[in-house]
Amino acid sequence: MTILRRTVLVACGMLAFAAVNTVAHADEDKALTHARQLLKKVILVDGHNDLPWAIRTDKQAPGDVAAYDLNGAVPGQTDLKRLEQGSVGAQFWSVYIPGEIGTGFARTQLEQIDIARRMIERYPKFRFATTVEEVRAAHREGRIASLLGMEGGHAIENSLGALRAYYDLGVRYMTLTHNVNLDWADSAAQPARHGGLTRFGEEVVLEMNRLGMLIDLSHVSDGTMDDALRVSKAPVIFSHSSARALCDVPRNVPDSILKRLPENGGVVMVTFVAGFIDPEVAKIQVPAMAEIGRRAQGKSVEEANRIAEEVMGKLKLPKTSIAKVADHIEHIRKVAGVKHIGLGGDYDGNSDWPVGMEDVSSYPLLFAELIRRGWSDEDLTLLAGENVLRALAQAEDVSRRLNKK
Repeated sequence: MTILRRTVLVACGMLAFAAVNTVAHADEDKALTHARQLLKKVILVDGHNDLPWAIRTDKQAPGDVAAYDLNGAVPGQTDLKRLEQGSVGAQFWSVYIPGEIGTGFARTQLEQIDIARRMIERYPKFRFATTVEEVRAAHREGRIASLLGMEGGHAIENSLGALRAYYDLGVRYMTLTHNVNLDWADSAAQPARHGGLTRFGEEVVLEMNRLGMLIDLSHVSDGTMDDALRVSKAPVIFSHSSARALCDVPRNVPDSILKRLPENGGVVMVTFVAGFIDPEVAKIQVPAMAEIGRRAQGKSVEEANRIAEEVMGKLKLPKTSIAKVADHIEHIRKVAGVKHIGLGGDYDGNSDWPVGMEDVSSYPLLFAELIRRGWSDEDLTLLAGENVLRALAQAEDVSRRLNKK
């Protein structure tokens, strides 16, 4: 082969490679543009963001809502600019408190609700919301509907009166457990004590139905999932969980439960946490989380945070991808149906994410991935928020019906 001919062939090859890459990038850009255009129209509802806890534990100004200024750069994964870039239309702000601290649950819970309420009030971009109609009104105004979700039934301290008080303060879901068993419900993070819900646990579920508060089954044991589905008269949610068939950790939802969601009307809001979507990450991260839980038991909030930073800071985790999140979404659609999927990123509650999904600006990238997989605008609209808004509307209807009796 002559030098000239070789040069021509190499040049042609390079041109062909460049052409293929240009087409690939064009298709990618087209999908992302499509995703951004769609998310401007629909209501993107995220089921779980721990920003109030990030404000409470900020090292520079703990608990100072004004100092943790969402108008500028913040140490965490959520601020106003990135919320806008992510097209977030409604957010359940988690008013999480750790179950490991042992005492003072009600006081700490009230303080977290106070932080969240003051945060929402501080920024005109946010609108406090407690109903589906208020969520839709906020979207019409171009604002982010801001709802509250409690993470862990330990905060009610075995009191239905406390549960009712939290509802009156704006809480619209409660995760039945966090990482510790309760007197009335089993967590996924500890060996079962009750086999699910006790009789009082069933009363909690029914009272939540009466109030119109969504029952959240992220973090609970399989037995608690089973009992809650049996007892609840309204749809349940998983505010930040993924599919156990793809990543076998107790925090995820087994197919046996996914198959029951159509009858209940419930929604799994897929989380983006690397250790819950990728088995290779889970092998390292999940045992570390368990170690944190054991060592933090009975410690102060400050000491528990120090332990978490120490343990997680030593980990060397493999990278994972947006495709893994999309795989979980597609698996849940296959098993439960497209009307039973949502999104629950869990931002500001973890530190390890798929590449490209490190903060709240990333939702369009996930939707672009699903568009490239052939998802229709109709199905993407359901995923974005209409499924969970339908579940909340049904919970409101159940509440009205039960309170007529």
